[in-house]
Amino acid sequence: MANDVETLVLGGGCFWCTDAAFRLVRGVNRVTAGFSGGHVDNPSYTQVAMQLTGHAEVIQIEYHSDEVSLNDLLEVFWIVHDPTTRDRQGHDVGPQYRSIIFYQNEEQKKVIEQSRVAAQKLWDQPIVTEIVKFEKFWPADESHQDFFNKNPEQAYCQIIINPKLTKLRQKLAGLLKT
Repeated sequence: MANDVETLVLGGGCFWCTDAAFRLVRGVNRVTAGFSGGHVDNPSYTQVAMQLTGHAEVIQIEYHSDEVSLNDLLEVFWIVHDPTTRDRQGHDVGPQYRSIIFYQNEEQKKVIEQSRVAAQKLWDQPIVTEIVKFEKFWPADESHQDFFNKNPEQAYCQIIINPKLTKLRQKLAGLLKT
């Protein structure tokens, strides 16, 4: 088996949600919650939450492209969040919660754009997901990493994250780790 490890950085609302979802996907070997797309180096969670940085809450996914394709990861992305709401996911409101995908190169950009066109068929409203050239990723502090698995009984995990994971398991079970 080849060790073709690739990286994808995306944001679909609160990074606790996307982190939990992508940790379930076959071929994903690392998910790191963090920030990207802003103008402040090494921002803190508080700075991002106060909308002082321009950053979005994102995850950086390292995956084995011989086990899971970029298209498969994007399919998960379109399922686990609502890409039709600008600067919000449910009760999480603000530009830090925007739907965004950062591409690493022109080939990745093309796949992402085609995926967005295909995903539009799943939604009644227009997809507002930004597709932006990747520049820098800043990891969030350790308390935000793997938040769902460390805090499964917390209300946010039960009320917000669990339904997203259930939906993912129902719609894309074939892409998940066994």
